[in-house]
Amino acid sequence: MSQSENAQQIEALTKKLSVLKNQKSVLEAEAKSLAGKRDELNHKLKDLRSEILRLKNARDEINAKIKELKQQRSQIKSEIAQKATELKNLRKELEPLAKKKPVRSLKALEKDVESIEWKIQTTPLSLQEEKKLVEQVKELESQISVHKKIEQLNQKRIELKAELKVLQARAELCHKSIMEQVEKSQQIHEELLKKIEEAKKIKDEADNFHKLYLQTRDKIKPIQAEIAKILDKIRRFKEEISTEEEKKRKEAEEKLLESIEKLAVEKLKRGEKLTWEEFKVLAEKGLA
Repeated sequence: MSQSENAQQIEALTKKLSVLKNQKSVLEAEAKSLAGKRDELNHKLKDLRSEILRLKNARDEINAKIKELKQQRSQIKSEIAQKATELKNLRKELEPLAKKKPVRSLKALEKDVESIEWKIQTTPLSLQEEKKLVEQVKELESQISVHKKIEQLNQKRIELKAELKVLQARAELCHKSIMEQVEKSQQIHEELLKKIEEAKKIKDEADNFHKLYLQTRDKIKPIQAEIAKILDKIRRFKEEISTEEEKKRKEAEEKLLESIEKLAVEKLKRGEKLTWEEFKVLAEKGLA
C-alpha cells in the first residue's frame, strides 16, 4: 500500500477513533453518574441502618423495662393476694369473737374489776365471800380478754386494709407505667418498621443503580477493545509510512551518491581537484 493510501487509512481510522472515544467518554460519564447515585444511596442506607440499630436498642431497652415492671406487678399482686387472705382469715377469726362480745364496754368491765379488787383488798371478807368476788373478777377478766382480742384483731384489720391500699396503689401505678412503656415501645416499633421498609427501598434502588453501572461498564469494554484495535492499525500504518519514507530517503541518498560519484569520476578524468565529499564517496566505493 502506498504512502498516500496509508495516510488515507490513518485519517479514516482517526475519525472512527474520535467517534469511539466520544462514545466511550459519554458512557464513562454515565457510569460515573450512576456510581455517584449508587454511592449516595449506599451512604444514606448506612445512616438508616445506624438509625434502625438505635431504634432496636431503644425498643429492647423499653421491653426489658416492661418485663421488669411486669415482674414487679406480679410480685405486688402476690403480696395483695397474701394480704387479702390474711384479711379474710382475720374476719373469720373475728366472727365468733363478735358473737361473744360482752354487752358492756371495756371501760365499764375494767372499772368493775378495779372496784372488786379494791373491795377484796380493803374490806374484811369471809373466805366464801372472797372466793365469790375472785370468781367475779375472773369472769370479768374473761370478758375483758374478749374485748381486747377483738380490739387487737380490729387494729390488725385496719393495718392490713391500709397495707392493701398501698399495694393496690403501687399495682395501679406499675400498671400505668407498663401501659406507658408499651405505648412507647409500639411507637418505636412502628417507626422501626417504616425505617426498615425505607432501607429496603433504598437498597433496591442502590442495587439497581449498581446493575446499570455494571451494564454501562460492559458497554465500554467492546468500545475500548475497538479503540485498541484501531490504535494498533494506526500504529502499523504509521510504521509502513515510516518504512516507505525511509526507503525513499535511502533511494534519494543513493541517487545523490551516484550523481556525486559520476561527477567525481568525470573530474578525475579531466584531472580536476575533488571536493572532500566527492573524495569520500569514491573512497567508500573503492574508486579513490
